[in-house]
Amino acid sequence: MAHLQRTIKAVIRPGEESGYVAECLEIAVVTQGATLDEVVANLKEAVELHLEGEDLAELGLAPNPAVVVTMEMEPQYA
Repeated sequence: MAHLQRTIKAVIRPGEESGYVAECLEIAVVTQGATLDEVVANLKEAVELHLEGEDLAELGLAPNPAVVVTMEMEPQYA
């Protein structure tokens, strides 16, 4: 049996104009939010909706995969 991923990796980065953008690396999910709390909530909902009714094994995912989030930030210099 093929190895099934237990996690879905996502990256949150600042939006071009404002807020934040979250993008999953293994599945086609991109969402945004005005605050970090909002973008995380939107990401959770978007992943749930994307995977609803899908055969996770067919997507290479183990049952109930966790979403692991990395935050990208630009350094601020004084």
